[in-house]
Amino acid sequence: MDLTHKKLSLGTEHQLKTASVDLMFVPPSPVTDKIKLDIRGAVTNHSNETMKFEVCFYLGKQEESCLLHRENISVAAKSITEVCFHWPTKGSVGCHLVFFVATSGSIKSCETRTLEIIASDVPSSRRISGAWLGLLHWCEKEGRLWNENIRQLTDEHWAEMVREMHEIKMDIIVIQELFRNQMYYGKHTIEGDGYHGKAFYPSRLYHGRMPITAKNPVEAILTEADKHNMNVFLPVGLYAWFDFTKGSLEWHKQVADELHELYGHHKSFYGWYVSEEVYGDLGNDPRSWCEIVEFFHEFQAHCRRLAPCKPVMLAPNCHFVPRAVESWRKLLKHCDIICPFGFHRMPAGDISGTEAAELMQKLCEDAGAHLWMDMEMFSFEEDNALYPRSISGIIGDLCKFTNFEHILCYQFPGLMNAPWATEKPGGEATVKLYTDYYNFLKSRERKVAEIMSKQSGKRYLYADNQNVTR
Repeated sequence: MDLTHKKLSLGTEHQLKTASVDLMFVPPSPVTDKIKLDIRGAVTNHSNETMKFEVCFYLGKQEESCLLHRENISVAAKSITEVCFHWPTKGSVGCHLVFFVATSGSIKSCETRTLEIIASDVPSSRRISGAWLGLLHWCEKEGRLWNENIRQLTDEHWAEMVREMHEIKMDIIVIQELFRNQMYYGKHTIEGDGYHGKAFYPSRLYHGRMPITAKNPVEAILTEADKHNMNVFLPVGLYAWFDFTKGSLEWHKQVADELHELYGHHKSFYGWYVSEEVYGDLGNDPRSWCEIVEFFHEFQAHCRRLAPCKPVMLAPNCHFVPRAVESWRKLLKHCDIICPFGFHRMPAGDISGTEAAELMQKLCEDAGAHLWMDMEMFSFEEDNALYPRSISGIIGDLCKFTNFEHILCYQFPGLMNAPWATEKPGGEATVKLYTDYYNFLKSRERKVAEIMSKQSGKRYLYADNQNVTR
């Protein structure tokens, strides 16, 4: 029986309607044995009266000796309450079942998830855990080699791309944006003239649609990801580039409401991604510093009310972070995950990429936030188009930047394609990168299996799948 994500129903039909539970991990499994895992549970009270629950988290078995955390909570009528704690993974290499049990008198609700902990000498697993999916690249020059092909992809093609990612264990998907609006902070009149961005999905809020062949790529991606126990970030954006004003905040709340209504039932829906990018110095302006801190304070609270366990993520660049350290301290209290990029191309006058990574890690640790990495999968050429990066450059970054809980890459479409894919945006160079990374991953898995066998005293088997060039 697959218990990767299973709700166990206990009690009568009437009792099951009274309460339900949800369980998730930040970061999602698999993780290394060098992190503190953020374990989150939520209890929903469906009744018309306040209920008191004893909630327990267990590792492996529902026994007192396996208890990770116990807490008593009160949940108001028709509401949800979150319970979370941090648990160090050190000394727990292997595959486990984590149980979350909420009990109120004779009513008992339980959810179980599989947690894989990998032996490592650093927080990172030194592999790519996921990737961005851009439904159409925002810049035609950068996407010159593949944008037109991506524009023609159908819903089934997007589902196939999810399967491609799963084959190489890129099981975290970040959809880039669900609205296209090429406006910029301080240079638009949206508050007065209205929002005229176009949606990539059948939005009821706004009727403009992006000119792509796929009818509902979000549904296709989530449905396929459901089948493979993958994790998908739904993007809320784009309102306007770098814009975190009050107008942007209200727009984001409305879009989050609609996305939760349309797609919140998918088990692969993992969290929220704010599509508006930001520089490492947060705009280097006191006004923008105040705006972005207030934005995330309000937006995270709004998302908590919709789905208490699901994290909010931002992907800034990592340049000139020292200029905005105090603002980052405030912001990170209200942003669950930051996934910065650009460490291998630091600008003149800034600290080194390694120093930037160490600084951002310290800021996240102090605030209780999570640090992931957005690794660039592309290289620029003279024509400004994005080309697949060399496998040596990718491996170099994986080995150099090791303090990240997960490493994601930008992006999959147009830069990687499985040899068996029916459409290959970007051509043969993308197939080569996919194949090169597949072979690197298999070699890495062999080494990890050997380490885990030695450390745990158990035998971990490595299954060498059929070669990717089939």
